[in-house]
Amino acid sequence: MAINKTILVTGCSSGIGLCCAQELKQHGYRVFASARKAKDVEQLQAQGFETVQLDLSDSQSITQAVEQVLDKTGGQLYALFNNAAYGQPGAVEDLSREVLREQFETNVFGTQELTNLIIPVMRQQGYGRIIYNGSVLGIIALPFRGAYNASKYALEGLTDTLRLELYGSGIEVSIIEPGPVTSQFRKNAFLKYQQNIDKEKSFFKTSYEGMEARLKKPGPAAPFTLPPEAVFKKLQHALESKHPQPHYYVTFPTYLFGTLKRILPARGLDWVLRRVSKGENKC
Repeated sequence: MAINKTILVTGCSSGIGLCCAQELKQHGYRVFASARKAKDVEQLQAQGFETVQLDLSDSQSITQAVEQVLDKTGGQLYALFNNAAYGQPGAVEDLSREVLREQFETNVFGTQELTNLIIPVMRQQGYGRIIYNGSVLGIIALPFRGAYNASKYALEGLTDTLRLELYGSGIEVSIIEPGPVTSQFRKNAFLKYQQNIDKEKSFFKTSYEGMEARLKKPGPAAPFTLPPEAVFKKLQHALESKHPQPHYYVTFPTYLFGTLKRILPARGLDWVLRRVSKGENKC
């Protein structure tokens, strides 16, 4: 059966979102590529994409983007790839309520608000694919990533619940769980760290100094880093398989930690994760 190859992809300014939008376009999809900033939208237009400006922290922006896409497609949409997100570094005890809220506004609340506007469209047409870009950090936690960890854990819960609620509707729900992938993630995370963490007042001042070096390091900062094309391969399967998988692991660390979480007791996994992260923030 031929599929209606229309897809809305969020967070296309760089990294995974841009790569997947480009690959989808080459594979014959009608791609609506979104970005938060107007200058990024203009760059996407220059590459030949149909675009919408979409800020997941703004409900009005979300509603307008959906209306614009559906107006151009005649009210139909085959797929939504919820890719847009950012990482807020910092020890949990240094995260203010406002900073935590901002992390969830984009990574969780805005993402789900967008999805909830698309679900009725897919219900009416009787088919659709909703794919979230999660993270290995939605499976296991690492220090100094508490806000991001929590947001990705939340996405795991939402996708697992949606999959149950949408059973029999013709709408398939999947989540992709990458480990380290080449992107602008660390660069953007460093900006959020500078904006929201007061290193001088923190118990973890020395650790933060090491973390700054890691976030500013050019090139891959972790072993087993893969290019964003690795995520596209999983996305393509989720879009085109008759029976898409609920969860898609990407990179060796996700396979490793996903397995360890299933077989180790909590304290045993904690020991492994402490060892893994022990030296990453040393100056």
